[in-house]
Amino acid sequence: MTNPHHIILLAHGSSDRRWCQTFEKLAEPTLHAIENSTIAYMELAEPSMDTIVAQAKAQGAEQFTVVPLFLAAGRHLRKDVPAMIDAISEEHNVTMRLADPIGYNPQLGLAIRDVVQEELAKAAV
Repeated sequence: MTNPHHIILLAHGSSDRRWCQTFEKLAEPTLHAIENSTIAYMELAEPSMDTIVAQAKAQGAEQFTVVPLFLAAGRHLRKDVPAMIDAISEEHNVTMRLADPIGYNPQLGLAIRDVVQEELAKAAV
């Protein structure tokens, strides 16, 4: 790994594999475009953030940015994820930064608008 910075796209996780596949499909364009990026799950699915950090650290990563694939910052993003990041950072001796949830980005609102417009066009046919 030449780049010591790693991006983690963090989804909640589910024991239902179909749920995870939805997020993996959504993450594909980012994973293909951004070197040293992976998807991880907060709970109920693998890989976990801890697993990803351990693997990336073994390949030379020292800094991590966690991009939550959440629409808003509820209890998980206010308490649970920061506590996980603190514990993982300490355990693996790395630096981790928690980005805002994707729902805070106005581009997501534009993407939702586009999807709704496509659905309206289908209904008009």
